[in-house]
Amino acid sequence: MGIHIDVHVCNGCGTAEEAMCVRDCPGDLIVLGPDRRARIRDNRACWDCAACVKVCPTQAITMQLPPEISLRGVRLRGRALRHKTVWRLRLRDGTERAYETPSTGRPPHDPNL
Repeated sequence: MGIHIDVHVCNGCGTAEEAMCVRDCPGDLIVLGPDRRARIRDNRACWDCAACVKVCPTQAITMQLPPEISLRGVRLRGRALRHKTVWRLRLRDGTERAYETPSTGRPPHDPNL
């Protein structure tokens, strides 16, 4: 599977000392290049955990879905928010579908939140 980083969208998390994707990658696979844009060292070593996809503030990181569940060219973007993760699935024809998943440890529809 693996990820794709769009260097035209990545800004290295702006003025942050360390980019969030670099900080959150459990495999220590993402580095900033000399232009302060993120790059993956070896996509074959990616664990497909989506940690980098969820924390990227510019959504420059997408996950290529495996061919068993998608068509070529379909991309998945995610954004972690306080109580949920919003996933956007971009299809080959350019249309997008949005899905939400609750954050770990929180009930999905707790009216007391």
